[in-house]
Amino acid sequence: MGGFKKNPSTIIDLLQQRRIKGSLRSLLTSYPSIDFSSNDYLGFSSKGLLTEELKTMDASNHVGSTGSRLISGNSLLFQEIENSIAVFHKAEAALVFNSGYDANLGLLSSVPQKGDLILSDELIHASLIDGIRLSFASNYKFKHNDLLSLKELLNRHRNSFNEIYVVVESVYSMDGDCAPLLELAELCRHSKIHLIVDEAHAIGVFGKNGEGLCQELNIQEDCFARIYTYGKAMGCHGAAILGNEKLKQYLINFSRSFIYTTAMPEHSLLAIKAAYQLLLKTTEIKKLKSNIDYFNSKVNSSSDFIESKSAIHCQLVPGNHSVQLLEEEACKADIFIKGIKSPTIKEGQERIRICLHSFNTESEIDLLVNLL
Repeated sequence: MGGFKKNPSTIIDLLQQRRIKGSLRSLLTSYPSIDFSSNDYLGFSSKGLLTEELKTMDASNHVGSTGSRLISGNSLLFQEIENSIAVFHKAEAALVFNSGYDANLGLLSSVPQKGDLILSDELIHASLIDGIRLSFASNYKFKHNDLLSLKELLNRHRNSFNEIYVVVESVYSMDGDCAPLLELAELCRHSKIHLIVDEAHAIGVFGKNGEGLCQELNIQEDCFARIYTYGKAMGCHGAAILGNEKLKQYLINFSRSFIYTTAMPEHSLLAIKAAYQLLLKTTEIKKLKSNIDYFNSKVNSSSDFIESKSAIHCQLVPGNHSVQLLEEEACKADIFIKGIKSPTIKEGQERIRICLHSFNTESEIDLLVNLL
């Protein structure tokens, strides 16, 4: 052990600062049994529904994908799945990425060019932020879900840039609230602005068959690009960017997170296919919506909770130490909830993040609400 090099002092100092502030992260291996934290909203993973669906599919003996899709990792299965994803989401084309992070990074770092402008909601996900940071385009943030703030930025900068991109999430991962997509779509349509919508937390939750919020509102044709992530309600892994055929061809040629990574293996692709098949026949979406309504009926008089019609709900509990104490109290009651601390979110905006599922019972929800 003595042969290992010592860590730089900055590493030691920064870890100590996190420890003092109560924001030091660590990995867990065991969890309380009453789940109000995972993103498995429909129980496709935890209830074994995806595993059962996968048993109906023919698979080869291939384990690895052998390389990137541009070298040896592409297959007819990729093409079949991307075509079916495009049809399901009423898009011209789809391109599968290894994760939602890869998709957001690859899209925003490659499409907007120098001389272009990106306007993003101040609460978009870190993966979108990182993609914007890697772009050569200029960028500004507008206040969360504030159309007036967005319009002010547009009026100020409209004539100074070539192309303008507006980036939002349909359902925000921390607050659980929804973007004003109808108004955004109308604004972008009349102003010739490119609307990009991350549907990570809307797929499987909104729409008749879990298509997402864009299709529930019928604005899919107003979007330049939509991103669907499969590690949440779909219960598997990976993501897809939906758009027109030219966008797909561009990403294949210029998106570094697509070009320079090993392709997904066959099993992961079949899991995506199985998850979409489940969406078409599952009753879990109705159960989830019923639980969302029930939870809201219990907390709608509390000012501590951010209003939400999605599966994500938040109770504001300012202070990292306060959040940690509440999380520990829940653990004692065998309830799994997670405190979201600064610096993940702004200091003073710490909260308990609650994820509702189709498999949660009303008695479990009652137990949670009484605890909070």
